[in-house]
Amino acid sequence: MDINQPEKLTEIAEIACSVAWGASDILSSYYNSQTKDLDIKNKKDGPVTKADLAANKHILENLRAKFSDLDFGYLSEETFDVKKAEPIAKDWVWIIDPLDGTRDFIDKTGEYGFHIALAYQGRPVIGIVGIPEAGKLYYAVKGQGTFVQTKEDQKITPIEVSERKVPEDLYLIVSRSHRDERFQKLIDTLPFKGKKYMGGVGGKISTILEQESDVYISLSGKSAAKDWDFAAPELILTEAGGKFTYETGKPVFYNQGDVRKWGCIVATNGNCHELLCEKITEILAEIDK
Repeated sequence: MDINQPEKLTEIAEIACSVAWGASDILSSYYNSQTKDLDIKNKKDGPVTKADLAANKHILENLRAKFSDLDFGYLSEETFDVKKAEPIAKDWVWIIDPLDGTRDFIDKTGEYGFHIALAYQGRPVIGIVGIPEAGKLYYAVKGQGTFVQTKEDQKITPIEVSERKVPEDLYLIVSRSHRDERFQKLIDTLPFKGKKYMGGVGGKISTILEQESDVYISLSGKSAAKDWDFAAPELILTEAGGKFTYETGKPVFYNQGDVRKWGCIVATNGNCHELLCEKITEILAEIDK
């Protein structure tokens, strides 16, 4: 498949969105059921439930069936061997997180989601983030903008980030927990107007799209976020007018072998991205003295 085929990418995205709605229904059925056993298993990188596995099975089986004629690779949280750290030997790779925010799912906060991205040579060209309990699917195709589709009426609406332009007017979106001392010092030092709280990376980025917040920061510590946490959220943000880079300004590449994203990644509404990256670099240098 040629990367310079926007109509083909749009067609693939539409099919992938239909698969995503199926995954949304599966996750929601487990979330809202009083009878389904989640069979929670606590692994090194966090808990895994039957819902993760059921959504993963649905996404992989349907993408493989619907795109059997295309030479796609598949990188999913539930099937990728992080220890081997070998890239998938394909130009085109689906990157999948079947349940983003498993702890929120278990704790019944409603703040969970899932991610489906298609990357070409390490960069996302299709991104889908589903938020089942909000009944929303955010999706983007490279160069075509970001849209939100609602489950209730299937209405599709273009969506863009806020126009807030100075750090003192921006809102930071963070988790309620999962912050080590270094990260806490960083966000306490930055001059934001306020903080908002949300579980899951996709959920956090959706608040930037909805103009409820403006900045998300990922700072690795003993562990790091992974490819499937970022690939789809990155594209829905950047196609809505935002920016998503390392604090150095370098882009994030996926399917590079080691899926762990060490360092500091900054996602913003784009209006003062470079200034924030400079401030973050300076603050981290001071913290790390």
